[in-house]
Amino acid sequence: MSVGSILLIGYDLPFQKHISELLAHEGYVTTEYLDDNHNPPFTNHKKFDLCIIDHKYNGKNGWHWLEKYKLVVAQIPLLIISNSFKVDTAVDAMKKGAFDYFTKPLDVNKFLIGIRAALKSNHSPNHDVNYKNFVIPKINTSINIIGNSPAIKQIKNTLQKVAATEARILITGENGVGKELVAKWIHENSLRKKGPLIEVNCAAIPSELIESELFGHEKGAFTSAVKQHVGKFEQANGGTLFLDEIGDMSSGAQAKVLRVLQEGKITRVGGDKSINTNVRIITATNKDLLNEVNNNHFRLDLYHRLSVVLINVPSLNERIEDIPLLVKHFLHQIANEYQQPEKKIDGNAIAALQQHHWTGNIRELRNVMERLFILSDSNITVDDVNQFVTPTFRLMKL
Repeated sequence: MSVGSILLIGYDLPFQKHISELLAHEGYVTTEYLDDNHNPPFTNHKKFDLCIIDHKYNGKNGWHWLEKYKLVVAQIPLLIISNSFKVDTAVDAMKKGAFDYFTKPLDVNKFLIGIRAALKSNHSPNHDVNYKNFVIPKINTSINIIGNSPAIKQIKNTLQKVAATEARILITGENGVGKELVAKWIHENSLRKKGPLIEVNCAAIPSELIESELFGHEKGAFTSAVKQHVGKFEQANGGTLFLDEIGDMSSGAQAKVLRVLQEGKITRVGGDKSINTNVRIITATNKDLLNEVNNNHFRLDLYHRLSVVLINVPSLNERIEDIPLLVKHFLHQIANEYQQPEKKIDGNAIAALQQHHWTGNIRELRNVMERLFILSDSNITVDDVNQFVTPTFRLMKL
């Protein structure tokens, strides 16, 4: 059973009771508050892990009333259930502090998944909600690309030149090198940073669903299309759309993406209405796309559209001089996550890590440092590295 204390705020009593019963069945403890005037529900301190607001959106005053609940400053995740299907409405709500946004009729499975994700994001449960001292927090959106190797310096120099432009960027490199981090850095340093960054892993979506996921679909477009679905292009309107593993996209979807790039419009699956889009496209792949073109797996015209600027992120084995900085960064990060004192690592241990062959790149190094943090004493030694990082240890784990 799930654990979590949830505050329910709404205007529709029957719907609120329905949600309360649903959450109780899932093991959550709920407190209900009926409100149609956007007044703060309590005058004293209450403890909750999550707040859900059922809101009848009429377009007046936007979402400014959310600030009355003082939830952002207390870092309590806020979920919105609304009658509005408009993408800009959802985007505006999330800018005002909403963790997630759901529309009616409610998709129960997605709703419960959203609740679990929100509670997981709230690392310190039962925060005190102070309704008397409200200050809009300053959010640190800086994203640091760690390293001083020549290859990383060149990437940073390129990023500083292209981030503020509208140029499409293709990021290449092996799995685990940090392509997603580069995409996030570009967005956070672009003129679109106040807009959404929508990420799509093209390899994780079945080919028969990729077009619906990207462009959306109309109700009745296919058997399981029980309601209208807004696609990723619309969700990213005014911001950035990051298409990861673009080399795994189906040929049909490639053709439609090319058309969107040419015309700046999309059409939902099962629809005939053209919808204008205003997105910046960043793509990434671990494949050699020109080789995919030669094998007729990727369109050459789409490749040229996407690769206005090409950034190749080197493997960790090609930038071992960055390992000391990365190790220090990860040890600090892991210590904060575990809420334990930061551990030291001696020079011989770092040298041993530099001699290791990194098949999983930065992602593997991060996992290794977490393992060393857990299994080593306060000072990580070369013996720890030999014991816990070598192939012998991996075989023992198997």
